[in-house]
Amino acid sequence: MAIHPSAIIDPRAEIHPEAEIGPYVVIEGAVKIGRGTRVMAHAYLTGWTEIGKDNEIHPGAVLGHAPQDTAYRGERSYLKIGNHNVFREHVQVHRATGEGLSTVIGNHNFLMASSHVAHNCRLWDLITLVNGALLGGHVEVGSRAFLSGNCVVHQFVRIGELSLMRGLSGASRDVPPFSIVDWQHTVRGVNVVGLKRAGFSDRRIRQIKDSFSILFRKGRNLSLAIQEVKSKGELSPDVEALLEFIQSSKRGVSVGGLALSG
Repeated sequence: MAIHPSAIIDPRAEIHPEAEIGPYVVIEGAVKIGRGTRVMAHAYLTGWTEIGKDNEIHPGAVLGHAPQDTAYRGERSYLKIGNHNVFREHVQVHRATGEGLSTVIGNHNFLMASSHVAHNCRLWDLITLVNGALLGGHVEVGSRAFLSGNCVVHQFVRIGELSLMRGLSGASRDVPPFSIVDWQHTVRGVNVVGLKRAGFSDRRIRQIKDSFSILFRKGRNLSLAIQEVKSKGELSPDVEALLEFIQSSKRGVSVGGLALSG
């Protein structure tokens, strides 16, 4: 185990022998750190935090601190982090509000400098948060989503898989899977580049684009648009997943901003 002599380690912490703890790191509380995880200088890990294997935690990151939530009363709650994640400089991820509840980070996620994940969030896999992206409490982010620099997401919003938020955009409504959104939760198109990188065929992408042209045409009534998509006959699994996401929304879905139907 490589632990720098200047690091301060709580005796309750459980650190794998193959983990690496850098200079001036502070680990406070019953933190668990898995094999191959590297914690760099001046990071602060606290609370009931569980970190998997082969993660990178860069200087100044704060993981597992008490939530910035006036409802939190010191109850035992968790931050659970999977494997192969990168937390760059000064990233903040807070544990949950609520006895026994968790903030959860999946696998292979890349959180760039000064991004923020609030209490009770759930991030799935292969997600990128660019510098300064901010997630409010109880946000859920689907796999392979990409949030550009200084995006802001309101509490309880869902960000769909393989969606892309352009820089400086905000969302207080759910962001549909496969979409590109900008400004205030406005759908501008399909994340074609992201879909191709994820291995989607041209046929699958065309089916998604055809549905988007109906669903998110500017000024279109979304309920009527859903009926029209369903009337086209048998739906692909991707389109079914898109419609299920929309119909299960509690906050409402991002507004249509497509000027053309095709």
